[in-house]
Amino acid sequence: MRAAPAVPDVSVIVPAWNEADELPKTLPLLQRALGELGRAAEMVLVDNASTDGTAEIARTHGAQVVREPERRIARARNAGAAASRGRFLIFVEADTRPSTELLRASLSLLDSGTVCWGGAQVAFETLDRILYRWGTTFWNAIALRLNLAAGCYVFATRVAFDATGGFSERVYAGEEILFSLRMHRWGRRHGQRFRVLREPPVRTSARKAERFSLWQHLGLLALLALFPFALRSRRLCGFWYRRPGAESKGVRTR
Repeated sequence: MRAAPAVPDVSVIVPAWNEADELPKTLPLLQRALGELGRAAEMVLVDNASTDGTAEIARTHGAQVVREPERRIARARNAGAAASRGRFLIFVEADTRPSTELLRASLSLLDSGTVCWGGAQVAFETLDRILYRWGTTFWNAIALRLNLAAGCYVFATRVAFDATGGFSERVYAGEEILFSLRMHRWGRRHGQRFRVLREPPVRTSARKAERFSLWQHLGLLALLALFPFALRSRRLCGFWYRRPGAESKGVRTR
């Protein structure tokens, strides 16, 4: 009789929409890093209405594939959490490559019983424009000061995640900020806290800086500052749901 597979201690959840180009770089690194931790772990990829080979690529790299037909980042994150089995949850974007050291540091915090939710400083793989580098430095300072997680890498205990209801599905973007605020309140009531790791940083791609102009970035910031309810409109959140140039590759962007 075959032994039952070990219940994973750690679940890494990767929401993905048309990520056939990024997953061959991300999933092998995740798989190797998880193996080096020496803990029972699983990878759960959420196919968020992809029209390319995202699901097939994920399966070839040992990930469990969950389908979420509605294109909404929060729904994809929550669907992955619902399908996972680990007591610790780590959410990683498809273009983000956390190191073994970062995963180990994150799990050490969760193991302590004093931290319920956290994130990491962000380091872009390639970012040549000085204004974007300044913007990254500014974000990292704000994240440390206000205890906010960048969406590309967040970790949590399942107990806290379930108790707070997961990511808000009322918005199309910014769900990690809203959840951070909710987790702060829950953590205070239960004697736990939030932690943004200074070192090591999480490395992620700078593709949004390459695909959208500085003026588009500034325009988005101005829109959200003046009209935060714009986060409830997918059309107004097109920054997260469009990929300029994807149409030329035959990939649907709607």
